Amino acid sequence: MSIKTKIAAAALAALAVTGTMLSTTSQAQAKPPGWVFGVGAGIATAAVVGSAIAASNDPYYYGYHRCGWTPRYNAFGQYVGSVRTCY
Repeated sequence: MSIKTKIAAAALAALAVTGTMLSTTSQAQAKPPGWVFGVGAGIATAAVVGSAIAASNDPYYYGYHRCGWTPRYNAFGQYVGSVRTCY
């Protein structure tokens, strides 16, 4: 799984948990939102902001390629040539 897929899955799970916490079976009452609303809103906001940051970042090397020449050998251990490899 890619990191974007993992973050999207975590955001969806956080949204599901928030929805579960907010939905109750009691009668609807007009009262100010309690701490559960604040926690749910915080988790949802963190998931959305985290997803946006992860989607806008470069891959793990942050634009820097570490490249060099690596020797290649055949099955008998004889030098065949070099290949450019980037980490």
